[in-house]
Amino acid sequence: MEFKNIIKSIVVALTAMLFSCSNNTQEVRDFLADKNLPVGKAKDAYHVYKDSGRITSKLITPLMLDYSNRKQHPYSEFPEGIKIINFKNNGADSVTITGDYALNYSRTSISEIVGNVVVLNHTDKSKLETEQLFWDEKEKYFISEKKFMLTTENLDTIIGVGFESKDDLTKHLAKKTIGRIKTKEE
Repeated sequence: MEFKNIIKSIVVALTAMLFSCSNNTQEVRDFLADKNLPVGKAKDAYHVYKDSGRITSKLITPLMLDYSNRKQHPYSEFPEGIKIINFKNNGADSVTITGDYALNYSRTSISEIVGNVVVLNHTDKSKLETEQLFWDEKEKYFISEKKFMLTTENLDTIIGVGFESKDDLTKHLAKKTIGRIKTKEE
């Protein structure tokens, strides 16, 4: 008989505690921001982006931390690496971007990818390798001021420091270069 009274007391106490909590969502978000904690965490994330019912890109990562609670510069962090596959022309053309670590700033649509960065254009078989790459998703443009190696469709290898190109590796500007490059006179 005494055991039932204890159980009833515990249930009443738990119910009272649940209904007495008055934290609103903004207070929790502000608390997490003050402590530099993410507002969300996703493990083994596989995110598909669509436009008009057509898959335009895929994002694959072992861990994503969501810091969208930051007032000045909300961002997502990918501390265990990232793989992004962009599709064009109904999937016929694709570009894969991989790296060991990445940050994506949602307000500016600028991403920084760091560590063993590889960009592969599957259509023309060009490949960029570098240690750091900035990607402007709105302008569809890559920039790196680090050492790079670009291998093109013609098997040209360009090595240098500083690189800019469209995000499919076409129309590139290579700085401080060395390597073997074939050119056509027009």
